[in-house]
Amino acid sequence: MKCPFCGDENTRVIDSRPADDGSSIRRRRQCDVCDKRFTTYEKVETIPVFIIKKDNTREPYDRAKIERGIMLAVRKRSIPLEKITDMIDSIEAQIFSLDSKEVPSSFIGNLIMDKLQQLDQVSYVRFASVYREFQDVDTFLHELQNLFTQHSPADPSKSDN
Repeated sequence: MKCPFCGDENTRVIDSRPADDGSSIRRRRQCDVCDKRFTTYEKVETIPVFIIKKDNTREPYDRAKIERGIMLAVRKRSIPLEKITDMIDSIEAQIFSLDSKEVPSSFIGNLIMDKLQQLDQVSYVRFASVYREFQDVDTFLHELQNLFTQHSPADPSKSDN
């Protein structure tokens, strides 16, 4: 491993431990020339996955696209970055656990919506409005009504009023 500080290739591992959810290894390294320390991560190389878009075109899987969409949805919400990262890791794990080389974008969109709905309802509605391409206020209100129906008491006559 080449040292990022001096460029020398003589580095040694001084500590190794599992990282994330056990899917990668974090290694602390030290350069034998400049004595500086740095961290590397080792991950299992997965089979390439292609995403089948709505228009049936295919493109390579890109985690950054999921991150961008989720970060836009959670913008200005008080959600810890760790929870967001864990959610993205979980989505990615589900995608790669399919053992399929091609995954429909609709599957990924629905995964994201399910996870966002559990994490933060405002973020869920933001993402859904873009993902489902709401064309008018009525469609938006319908989605909100569905959300309220899912989270309302089973018997409205038993309210505290």
